[in-house]
Amino acid sequence: MTSGLPAAASPPADAAGALAAAAALLADAGVAPFGIDVQHAGLVLPSVFRIDVAATAAVAALTVAVARVAEARGGPLPGVSVDGRAAQLSFRSERYLTVDGALPGEPWAALSGDYRAAAGGWVRVHANFAHHGDAACRALGVPAERDALAAAIAARCGGGGGGGARGRRRAAALRPAAQWAAHPRDRADAATPVVALEAIGPADPRRWAPAPDRSVRGPLAGVRVLDLTRVIAGPVAGRVLAAHGADVLAVSAAHLPQVDLLVIDTGFGKRSTLLDLRRAPDRAVFDSLLAGADALVESYRPGALAALGYGPAELAERAPGLVVVDVRAYGRRGPWALRRGFDSVVQLASGIAATGAAATGVDRPVPLPCQALDHATGWLAALAVVAGLLRQRAEGGSWRADVALSTTAAWLQGLGTDPAGLAVADPTAADVADLLVETDSAHGRLRHVAMPGRLGAIPTGWSSPPPLLGADEPRWPAR
Repeated sequence: MTSGLPAAASPPADAAGALAAAAALLADAGVAPFGIDVQHAGLVLPSVFRIDVAATAAVAALTVAVARVAEARGGPLPGVSVDGRAAQLSFRSERYLTVDGALPGEPWAALSGDYRAAAGGWVRVHANFAHHGDAACRALGVPAERDALAAAIAARCGGGGGGGARGRRRAAALRPAAQWAAHPRDRADAATPVVALEAIGPADPRRWAPAPDRSVRGPLAGVRVLDLTRVIAGPVAGRVLAAHGADVLAVSAAHLPQVDLLVIDTGFGKRSTLLDLRRAPDRAVFDSLLAGADALVESYRPGALAALGYGPAELAERAPGLVVVDVRAYGRRGPWALRRGFDSVVQLASGIAATGAAATGVDRPVPLPCQALDHATGWLAALAVVAGLLRQRAEGGSWRADVALSTTAAWLQGLGTDPAGLAVADPTAADVADLLVETDSAHGRLRHVAMPGRLGAIPTGWSSPPPLLGADEPRWPAR
C-alpha cells in the first residue's frame, strides 16, 4: 500500500504504518492527504494487535480532514502532528477520568462479563444497561443474578451467544478469527470501506457559516451537529468534533438509561438536551433543530430512527444538505445488519478475543486493553462528518456514511499483529499524568485525558466542560 504522503524523512516503521493507514482512511473518505508529523510511535498498551497504528491513523486522518476545512474556509493549511502515545491513551479515556479525585461509577455492571459455556466455549454478556441483563436472564429463564446466569450458560449455551434471540442481541460467543473470516457478516465487512460517503438527496451547496474567530474556536466553528448517541463510539465522535469548534448538541431522552461515567467522559464541549421523539411536541422541537443542523450522528438500534420518521431519506428531505452518520455494531449489509452489539461483544464475535487468548496461551477470552473498537469507530464517525461537510460544500447534496464496530474490527485485524506487544507494561494513571488535565464542571473537579492531534498553532480542545444531562435548552446558539 502506498501512503500518498511525502517521504521527506523515512519515518520509523511504526510511524510509517500509521501514515499508510491514515492515507487509506482519507482515500476512503475522499479527503486529500498531506504530510503528517507522527511522534512517539509504537505500542504503549499491551496487546497483540496494532492499537498504536489504529489510534494514530484514526486521529491523524480526522485531523487532516479538519485541516482541509480550515483551508476551505479561506485560511492557510495548518500542519498536522499526532503523538501516538497520546492517541492510544485517549482510546481509554474513561479509565483515567476522575471527579473530585474518584472514579464516577463502575464501568461494568455486575452481570456483564465472560461466561464459560457448554462444550468448553465462552459467551460474553453485555449488561451495562439493566434491561439488557434482564433480557439475557429472561431468555434463559433465570433470575437476574450472576451465579444463576453463569449456571444457565454453562448448562445450555453451546456458543450461540445466549439463550434466545433477545439474549443474543447483547451477547456473543467466542469465535476464532478464521471462523469469523468465513462468516457472511465478516465477508460483508471485508467488502465495505471503513469510511465511505453516499449521496442520499439533492441539495445546493451550503456556504460555510460565519464563525467567530476560528483561530480560537477551531476550524469547525459554526458547524452545528446533532448527537443522537449513547455509550462510547457515537459520543466520542461528538466530543472530537466539539474539540475542533463544532456546536454539538447531545439529544437524549429521560427514559433512556445512561452510564454516568461515560456521559461525563464523552460530554466535553457539548450541550445536552432531552427530547422524546415519540411525543409530537418534542418532535416539533427536533424538527426545528434539524432545520438548522449541518450534521447528525446517530446510534439508535437499527431501524429505530427510521421507524420514527427520521430515516436517511426523510432526513435529507427535511434538511437538504445534511450530513448523516449512522454508528452501528455490525453495519447495514449482511445477515447481522439488524443485530445490536457493543465493543466487548464484537471483540468475541470477530475473533479478536480468541486471537488474544491464543497469543497469551490462556483458556479464556483476552480482550483488547481498551475499548478500541468503540473509540476508533468514534473517530471514524467524526471523519465521516467532516468529509461529508467538505463534499457538501464542494458539490452540494445530502450525504450519508455508515461506520460499524465490526468493520472497525476487520480493519484493526488487517493492520497485523505483533506478539511482542503483549510484553508492554500496562500504564497506570500515574504513568499518563502528563497527558491529563483538570477542568471544573457542574459534576465537580474533573481530571481527564487531553485531546490528541494538533493543527499547527490553532488551539485544539474543548470550550466547555461536560454539562449535566439535559441541562440545556433545545435550540442552537446564534451564529
